Amino acid sequence: MADSAGQQPSLSSKIEAAFKRLDGWLWQVETAHRSKLHQNFWHISRVLVAVVRDLLRGQITLHAMSLVYTSLLSLVPFLALSFSVLKGFGVHNQLEPLLQNILAAPLGERGPVVVDNILDFVDNIKVGVLGSVGLGLLIYTVISLIQKIERSFNEIWRVSESRSLAQRFSSYLSVIMIGPLLVFSAMGATAALVNSDAVQQAIAFAPLGWVFGFLSKLMPYVIIIGLFTFLYTFIPNTKVKLRHAFLGGLVAGIIWQTSIFGFTLFVSNSTNYTAIYSGFAVGILLLIWLYLAWLILLIGSSVAFYSQHAQQITRSRVNKPSARVDELTGLAIMHRVARQFDHDGGGIYIAKMESSLSVGPETIQRMIKKLLKHKLVEISGTDANQLIPARSLDHITVYEIFHAVRVEETLLPSSLQNDAAVNSMMKTFEGAHEQALGDMTLADWIRQ
Repeated sequence: MADSAGQQPSLSSKIEAAFKRLDGWLWQVETAHRSKLHQNFWHISRVLVAVVRDLLRGQITLHAMSLVYTSLLSLVPFLALSFSVLKGFGVHNQLEPLLQNILAAPLGERGPVVVDNILDFVDNIKVGVLGSVGLGLLIYTVISLIQKIERSFNEIWRVSESRSLAQRFSSYLSVIMIGPLLVFSAMGATAALVNSDAVQQAIAFAPLGWVFGFLSKLMPYVIIIGLFTFLYTFIPNTKVKLRHAFLGGLVAGIIWQTSIFGFTLFVSNSTNYTAIYSGFAVGILLLIWLYLAWLILLIGSSVAFYSQHAQQITRSRVNKPSARVDELTGLAIMHRVARQFDHDGGGIYIAKMESSLSVGPETIQRMIKKLLKHKLVEISGTDANQLIPARSLDHITVYEIFHAVRVEETLLPSSLQNDAAVNSMMKTFEGAHEQALGDMTLADWIRQ
């Protein structure tokens, strides 16, 4: 019988060893001494692993399913409002070709049927005769969709605070009213440029014609990646750096174009759906496509988040900050606020702190709430996006800050409140901190 030491390792053991090496490379290997290319590949790999892990947990898919339901309610009102705006500029006839281009690719020959049904609903909505209440409900339905999209993005970006009412009103109305006009203006300008005599003469020249053909095939990717990049910078209620938004847009754009090809094949071979569901088959296919579309959009947002907040990518699925991280974050926020105020008498942008501190935005927001509750900082700025000290720097002690960030956020259980030994030790611990810090003020601290 052959010696076990001389046996070749089995396939399962090879796969297990490969996964162990991959795990060590992702979570344990220090990359500071590696090349820039290796570091970027390592970073992108960790981002993709984190996104796939979130997908398996199901939160992203739940948001996508919720948005499908809201989309069905809001699609016709949104198109009706857009149609009214476009009609005022005489370009409303371009709405149908645009929808045909959007839905024809994924739904194939069933796309025109869906577009005709949607436009029939739009034609039945007469914005001019709805009245104030009807128009208000129409706008509310559309705004609720945009609000739910923002809430889904904020969940992915760990942002607990939504935009203020004034910001929502201005931002949402600009999307509803001006967005469609800008899209059609860009399309019209592009068509005019392509059909101009100078461009047509250039295309006739063989090398330039080949380049133009290549760019025309590349253009759908460029447009969808650019659109996703804009959405990832505009929608979340936090500062999103352009390069991270672009990475999310790049991933989502590639998945989008690939999924269109795959979904088209699925639709072309979905004769069973037609046989089973008859006239409802088109609606079911539309639901599936809407779900995939929202899922792809949210996946790209998750990629952008993990790319910008790489410190949130850990081996554990749940990355809960320790008490020490909370304390250090609260102290760092107060130090930055005080230093900025002492320098020029102004506030510091919350988004700037979120990008400079290597902790999650949810931890920063939680510490800001504690500091606001204890009246150590105040919200300032025209958009309520800055922090300033709530009192003079000479009247805020460092121990007061330390106590504010350490105070419990929920009521203590009675078992802990009544534990004399534990409470005595905590009083000794806090007394030692207070004695060590003495009467040091925030002004003393930043001017050391």
